[in-house]
Amino acid sequence: MREQAEPKEKGPTELNGRGRSELNVRILSEPNGLVMEGKMRVLEGRADGGINALERTMNLVKRDVDLTEKLDYSSAVVLLGYSLILAILRTFSVRDEATRVMVAAPLIAFVTTHVMYINFYLLDYGWNMVVCIVMAVAQLSMWAVWAGFSKHPSRWKLLFVVFSGGLAMLLEIYDFPPYLGLFDAHAIWHATTIPLTYIWWSFIRDDAVFRTSNLVKKAK
Repeated sequence: MREQAEPKEKGPTELNGRGRSELNVRILSEPNGLVMEGKMRVLEGRADGGINALERTMNLVKRDVDLTEKLDYSSAVVLLGYSLILAILRTFSVRDEATRVMVAAPLIAFVTTHVMYINFYLLDYGWNMVVCIVMAVAQLSMWAVWAGFSKHPSRWKLLFVVFSGGLAMLLEIYDFPPYLGLFDAHAIWHATTIPLTYIWWSFIRDDAVFRTSNLVKKAK
């Protein structure tokens, strides 16, 4: 007696009949359901950049020498540049690969040039701070405007991160000595990144579910 074959689970390719490369989704055995697989790779790169920047900062705190200082500044600039590219691609819904390259290429070139400048020519703290602030303000502004006009179900999380992150950035600009010899502006700024990071990645997951659900609805 033949065993009845189990019904095949509908895979990403069958959702739209055009193949996995176009829809790029998978079904997880979780309550939250659908998650974008391919698009999450870009965000994983952002996470790797954040981890690297944090490690470089810890190395600088443990041993403040010329090398660790340059690595700290360089990793921060690279992270901000990558985040700016991500903000442009998401807020403007850039999906065409050629357009993505046209957006990313000049920013990558600028960040690379800046990193080489501060590492091999002159470690100018003031100029590096200007570059970081401009890139940070640019991406925060884009996210804020997009969240204000978007009907995204989790836009409140993004707005919270944007405005809280903007306030926290002031701690980097207006530095002050350690209070009671324990907490200075930089230490408090790092402390604020803990809850903000959790809320930020909570929004990213919600956004992945939201976008994937919309793609599946269009494919049906």
